[in-house]
Amino acid sequence: MIKNLLLATASVALLVGCSSEQAASTTEQAQACTAADIVLTNAAVYTVNENNPTAQAIAIKGSKFIYVGDNEGAERYACGDANIIDLTGKAVYPGLIDSHGHLSGVGFREVNLNLQGIDSLAEMLAAVKKYADENPDQTWINGRGWIEKVWPEARFPTRQDIDAIVPDRPVTLRRADGHALVANTLALEMAEITPASENPVGGHINLDENGELTGMLVDTAMRYINPLIPSPTREQTKAAIQAGTERNVSIGWTGFQNAGSSYNNFEMMGELHAEGKLAHRVYDAMGFGDSSARLISEGAQIDPEHYLTVRDIKAVMDGALGSRGAAFIEPYADYDTVGLMRYTVDELTPMLIGALKAGIQVETHAIGDDANRKVLDAYEVALNTVPKSERKIANPRWRIEHAQNIQPNDVDRFIDMDIIPSMQASHAIGDLHFAGDRLGQERLANAYLWRTFIDKGAIVPGGSDQPVEIGDPRIEFYAAVARKDLNGFSGEGWHPELAVTREESLKMLTIWGAMAAFQEDVLGSIEVGKLADVSVFDKDWMTIPLDQIMSSQNVLTIVHGDIKHQK
Repeated sequence: MIKNLLLATASVALLVGCSSEQAASTTEQAQACTAADIVLTNAAVYTVNENNPTAQAIAIKGSKFIYVGDNEGAERYACGDANIIDLTGKAVYPGLIDSHGHLSGVGFREVNLNLQGIDSLAEMLAAVKKYADENPDQTWINGRGWIEKVWPEARFPTRQDIDAIVPDRPVTLRRADGHALVANTLALEMAEITPASENPVGGHINLDENGELTGMLVDTAMRYINPLIPSPTREQTKAAIQAGTERNVSIGWTGFQNAGSSYNNFEMMGELHAEGKLAHRVYDAMGFGDSSARLISEGAQIDPEHYLTVRDIKAVMDGALGSRGAAFIEPYADYDTVGLMRYTVDELTPMLIGALKAGIQVETHAIGDDANRKVLDAYEVALNTVPKSERKIANPRWRIEHAQNIQPNDVDRFIDMDIIPSMQASHAIGDLHFAGDRLGQERLANAYLWRTFIDKGAIVPGGSDQPVEIGDPRIEFYAAVARKDLNGFSGEGWHPELAVTREESLKMLTIWGAMAAFQEDVLGSIEVGKLADVSVFDKDWMTIPLDQIMSSQNVLTIVHGDIKHQK
């Protein structure tokens, strides 16, 4: 009996001891665990942080990264209600930033007559006819996205082409770059445009060899007809903005720098953000005019969470290369024109001086070498007029958008004045199919100078200029590294030596984009304490053959710590 009692007592003691040890162990685990909201493991993480360039796992709590490191270290965050996602080797990049695009245009492209990606004039006309037939109640047919550079017809469409398929309703079809449109005869008559109409400053009404209207209106000449085109309602515009953000996060974009906006659109973005329907960050730039004057007067609106900010002005100095509106020092090789300049230096300078004093960033569209030179001239006048002591921000980080064709001495002026060349790699692999015809081979040595700028110490934020281009981050990454078209073609004058490395291309779409928007302390790299924006792809852009990049798929997009897209 005593023996049995002793055994029983020992057993109870052992159980109590074990329970105490287990309780202590559980307590220690609880104390050691810091539950994250999201934990990504077994990944190839590219942080774009030079002190810790790669990792296996990350943890997110709220809107910020709380851990970046190996899988073992991530275990202490993989507890509680954490959403643990095993990425099985997929590639993780800092949230990809489109440093130049047009957000409402992206959305309207999704819901209107979209002519992008069409390979011939005949195919475009068939698409317009199909759309017109399917929308008999639409009083004005308005489309966008055509580009003739790959068409076998090798010419612009004409009013006669459109008259043959839709003669009884006005039709306007914008070129992909947004710098030209073709209208049918009825639309031209409604706008009272005739062969005798005066070309506006910065625009051109194209005539054929007989002095008759072709239907093509270039740059500011589109203003003759734009007021007649039915404007979308506020609800339609708001829906388009929402659709644009949803489309963007579905392919990996987490941030968008909106080039040329209005306070009406900014207010709609604010409403969408409050409703939880603005899928990604927006850094807004007001168009030069009434909106920019208001921004200078009222000052920037900088969101403390960096989700929706306006502190930038967008001006447009010239047109596009394809429609021969880009302004050059010497005439085009295939047409008797030097392009179209919209403003003089004197017309830009007062706005620039006001922006410096108010702490407002400025970005100016310039494609031709003369346009880039004139913008630099205007920037130089303003920077010399307003000393740093009188500026709200000493280094204003002014930008030139596109910066496509630049004389060598003007490249050095970018560097000397700390002007940011904001460039879109997809423009090069499209334009270089016809740029030699437009400019001649010699001038192509001054075109799309990504490598030159980087070697001289500049940052080159990368964007897509969507809906001018498709707006796919895979294309932008590939184009910058390959400097070939998507079929692998590279021709005379493409200058492959001006391509960039994969590491530089990733910077163009991440940290350099953040720097171009004064956001490098909170965005652009994966670091503890930074805002949690992540783009995940099923193939590793940094290691796979270049011709496989376009087959990669975005499988996860996280913005501000929230999953916005997941496959």
